[in-house]
Amino acid sequence: MRPGDIKILLVDDEASILQFLELGLRNEGYQVMTASDGLTAVNLVREFHHHIAILDVMMPGMDGFEVCSMIKKMAHTSVIMLTARDEIDDRVKGLKLGADDYVVKPFSFQELLARIEARLRNQFPHLLNEVTIGPFRINDQRKEILFNDSMLSLSNTEYDLLRYLVINHGIVLSKSKILDEVWGYDFGGQENVVEVYVSTLRDKLEDDDHVLIRTIRGAGYRIDLP
Repeated sequence: MRPGDIKILLVDDEASILQFLELGLRNEGYQVMTASDGLTAVNLVREFHHHIAILDVMMPGMDGFEVCSMIKKMAHTSVIMLTARDEIDDRVKGLKLGADDYVVKPFSFQELLARIEARLRNQFPHLLNEVTIGPFRINDQRKEILFNDSMLSLSNTEYDLLRYLVINHGIVLSKSKILDEVWGYDFGGQENVVEVYVSTLRDKLEDDDHVLIRTIRGAGYRIDLP
C-alpha cells in the first residue's frame, strides 16, 4: 500500500478530534485536508480530489448527511461517517445518501484505519500494491494471490472470483451478484458457472470441507477468515 498517494478529507466541528485524526493519519503517510464545517468541505472537494472523506454527522449548519449527498454527486469518493449515535435510522439515512461505512464514537484509531483500508480495497484497488487479508496476499499489479505464503495457479477468471470473495469476506454473495461483478452485467451464461469455478477454487485451496468458502444454502457463498 502506498499511503502517500491517498488523499483523505476530514470534516468535524470538534477541533480536538480533527487535530487527533489529522496527526494520526499524517503519521500513517496519508495526505490529509481538514474542514471544520460542511460548506468548507464541499468547496475543498473541487481542489483536493480526495479518495476518502471522513464526515462527522452532527455539525451545525450543513450536517454530515447533506455533505455526503453533495460530495457523492461531485466526485468518485468513499465516505465514512462518524456518529455519536448508534441509531439504525441514522445509518439507513446515510447509506441511502451514499455513505459507504459508519464508525460510532468513541472509536479506536486502529478501527478507523481498518475501515479506511477496507474502503480502499473495494473502491480504489489501483492505489494498492499488495493487500494482505487473513491468509491471502493479493497483488493486483501482478494478478497474483498467495494463500498461506504459497502462490496459487489461477486463471484470470479464477483470480477475479477469488479476489472478489476474499475482499468481501464475511459477506454472503449471491450467484447473481457474483456473475455481475466478476463476469459482467452482459454475461449471457448460466449461474451454475459460479458453482463450477467455486469448486475449482476449493480444490486449489484444499478446502475439501468447505470451511473456507462456505455455501450458504439458498443465498450464495461466503468466505470466513480468522
